[in-house]
Amino acid sequence: MGKSNLRKEFPSVLDSAYRQFKNDLSRYKEVKEIMSKEVATISPEASMKEAATIMGEKHIGSLIVEKYHTPVGIVTERDLLTKVLAAGKDLRKEKIENTMSYPLDTICLTAKIKEAAREMIKKKGRLAVFECGKLMGIITASDLIRSLPDVPETAAKVDDFMTKQVVTTDEKEPLSDIVKTMGDQRIGSVIVTNKAEPTGIFTERDLLTAVLAKGKPLTTLVGEHISSPLVAVREGTSIHEAAITMTMKHIRRLPITRGKKLVGIITARDLVEAYAK
Repeated sequence: MGKSNLRKEFPSVLDSAYRQFKNDLSRYKEVKEIMSKEVATISPEASMKEAATIMGEKHIGSLIVEKYHTPVGIVTERDLLTKVLAAGKDLRKEKIENTMSYPLDTICLTAKIKEAAREMIKKKGRLAVFECGKLMGIITASDLIRSLPDVPETAAKVDDFMTKQVVTTDEKEPLSDIVKTMGDQRIGSVIVTNKAEPTGIFTERDLLTAVLAKGKPLTTLVGEHISSPLVAVREGTSIHEAAITMTMKHIRRLPITRGKKLVGIITARDLVEAYAK
């Protein structure tokens, strides 16, 4: 039996997962079907150190801020990076109330995912999901890309939405310098190299989970905390294919390559923006 016939008779696990994933997409029509129902909260009087620990241990990028059991704002990993660490402030002394974003950007439980995508791009952040004034969940860019349908919008190529200026750093650079760079430039990741060759990526989430939640100092080298090997896709890849790759690999950023050359990077938020158009 030829190879082509064998493939038809015994499809790969990836092929099967891909088909199942495409089939599942059709049922994701409303926010309530794709939102994260478990919402982690924190009080405005808590410290950013407490917030970093909770987010790191739970592997999440935000906390809803509640006062007297009422949602009043949100604090994110980007807030921690740009408003605290990059600004040279002490995590233990900085209070949530001085750093959080408010009021909350919200969306209805029964809103369509297209509406959620457009609201997310318009509001530039995560959306708290409410029903009759009650907090029901939260929706993030990662939640949305898991449900992006195979439609003309997502047939667009990553080339049109990627960031072409990719920030890189050597694996022997201290974390303190990397954090300052990410905070100042308001970026969520840097590509880490060894002798100018890309070997991995360091992200906001790595900072939370691998460093801050474990009490490691920012004097350690970035190479000790990278996500490796580097998962990338080629230029010309569709938005839909990129979303599937991110979902299956549980990542939110994809470097884009041309041959062996790194030519850009695309994020989950970029994919949502492409779909929202």
